[in-house]
Amino acid sequence: MRAAFMYGAGDVRVEDTPDPVLRESTDAIVRIVRSCVCGSDLHPYHSMTASEQGTPMGHEFLGVVEDLGSEVSGLRRGDLVVSPFTYSDNTCEFCREGLHTSCRHGGFWASGDIGGAQAEAIRVPQAQGTLVAVPGVGEDSALLPSLLTLADVYGTGYHAAKQARVTAGTTVTVVGDGAVGLLAVLSAKRLGAERIILMGRHKDRTDLGREFGATDVVAERGDEGVELVRELTGGDGTHAVLEAVGHMAAYEMAVGAVRPGGVISRVGVPQYERAPVGFGSLFGHNVTLTGGPAPVRAYIDELLPAVLDGTVDPGKVFDLAIDLEQTPDGYRAMDRREALKTLIRF
Repeated sequence: MRAAFMYGAGDVRVEDTPDPVLRESTDAIVRIVRSCVCGSDLHPYHSMTASEQGTPMGHEFLGVVEDLGSEVSGLRRGDLVVSPFTYSDNTCEFCREGLHTSCRHGGFWASGDIGGAQAEAIRVPQAQGTLVAVPGVGEDSALLPSLLTLADVYGTGYHAAKQARVTAGTTVTVVGDGAVGLLAVLSAKRLGAERIILMGRHKDRTDLGREFGATDVVAERGDEGVELVRELTGGDGTHAVLEAVGHMAAYEMAVGAVRPGGVISRVGVPQYERAPVGFGSLFGHNVTLTGGPAPVRAYIDELLPAVLDGTVDPGKVFDLAIDLEQTPDGYRAMDRREALKTLIRF
């Protein structure tokens, strides 16, 4: 089969690789019909050390079940399935608490001997707990882009809002106008937020943010952006700040924009190890810091119905569609800000 590998910063190649096979009785083999490039894939695209051995890429996919291990129940060959960006058994104590990213028997795609999802097929460990069948939806359905967002970006945006305790009447700032930030806006709106301030400077993206529910847009960055957020909120800041970037500058804006007693919820993959949490930043204002990798498996069943009936259309974050062989072009387009999020078709 064909699959995408990264050999170093800026070096993505699509190559032949062996077809996946069942290894454990809890595995499934899934033929991928839609995948994508994630904003988090751009971090290694900028910084990965060159290597003679490529790293498989991709962690978001929709596919069709081709084969099943003997212990897998609840799925059938031919099912269209959506997969979270981590695999999990959905039965351990962490999964039962809704923390599938810490599953005792789980893990991440493109780690160890697990392939990546920017590929024609993939072996899925813990298939029964991981995969969610989507009955009645065909491989050519217009719903596929929105269903694909359930694998990561929609669930991640929703996780940001849930962790920040967004409810009716909450005021929210979203830092970042990437796909996750925009779907954090959508999620905050769905949870009843009263006011949603989107901090982003790309008009095509912030226009989509307004469509998703943003009431205000702040294009300025740094102290100037924070000051504008505070002006919009009577000097207080917002109850919740959803940080969807992962860089220190975004964290600092989040600290500046949150009101006393508020919550900063981080879902952008941090590109730093230390951040201010002391008296002058968080402690003195009773600010809660939360977030982390989204356990999207915990949210798929909740978010799926509104996608299926068309109430929401999170797939609008995909503004470039390519074939697998064009995957390097998809990375370049996102890196150059020529695309918000790249969909890969098979």
